[in-house]
Amino acid sequence: MKLYKTKIQGTGKYHPEKVLTNDELSKTVDTSDEWITQRTGIKERRISDLAKGEHPSGMAERAAREAIKNAGWEVDEVECILFATTIPDMMLPNTASMLQAALGITNNCACLDVNAACTGWLYGLQMANSLIQTGVYKKILLVGTEMASGFNNWEDRSTCVLFGDGSGVTALEAQDEDSESFILDSILGSDSSKRMALAMPNGAAMSPITHEILNNKEQYITMDGQVVFKNAVKTMASHCSTLLKRNGLTNDDIDWFIPHQANLRIIETVGKLLDFPSERVITNVQKYANTSSATIPTAMHEAVMDGRIKRGQKVMLAAFGAGLTSGAAILQF
Repeated sequence: MKLYKTKIQGTGKYHPEKVLTNDELSKTVDTSDEWITQRTGIKERRISDLAKGEHPSGMAERAAREAIKNAGWEVDEVECILFATTIPDMMLPNTASMLQAALGITNNCACLDVNAACTGWLYGLQMANSLIQTGVYKKILLVGTEMASGFNNWEDRSTCVLFGDGSGVTALEAQDEDSESFILDSILGSDSSKRMALAMPNGAAMSPITHEILNNKEQYITMDGQVVFKNAVKTMASHCSTLLKRNGLTNDDIDWFIPHQANLRIIETVGKLLDFPSERVITNVQKYANTSSATIPTAMHEAVMDGRIKRGQKVMLAAFGAGLTSGAAILQF
């Protein structure tokens, strides 16, 4: 059986126009720019405006059109859409189908949503790579989009300062086995024993929204910050070490490291555990905050467009999220 390689043929991103700075947040919640910056490294975040169509599929459409253009595709060449998100446009239909319609795709391509929270794009990358390697599809749109402002409790300073909205889209294309661009290896996991450390326990089948839940403001995300921080650092560093070891690589072989952009302190700690040079760690959490599954593809897009990431370079990726899900990958761009 012939196995193909997966090449990132194009990238795109979109962030809403509205910027919400730490100073602006401090006017509505008990916090300050100094408090947020010291603990997270975040200075500002983008907030969606539904009147401008900045819902998940709307943001993804803008990012997808850029990725498709950069890949040199036509929209009807897309054979599959994998859409990683936590908060979809609606419960059904899936947001991948909404994006298909928004892009004007008429070929009835496959559409699937992936919910692994902040690790969703990496889960989608492994799925897409498997589908391309085995010849099921030749061209896949991999989307990471989040409208985190929709589940933020803007009165809770422990969570509302962390999240922002945005979308990153990657156009993946099958290549012959002699291609110098490919996904080298990936690893995924989830520790469900800590599943409630980061959760939205109300609003779905087990606990539908009621007037009582709304009155008590219990429809929002809840988080045990210490548990999440500790496990994020441990799992991302562990997964990266595993991938390096089983592929006979060292830090010197990796040109760039793009970790999930949740918190600059987490990123710094993972880098120290891996002994990875900080000058080769790509970050944008300072200006966008945590955009969940969108963080890695948007950071990658910026680094591709400004010339940092070049063809033939090796890039290591790592993420964690609710579940507690986790994952890492190494690719040759």
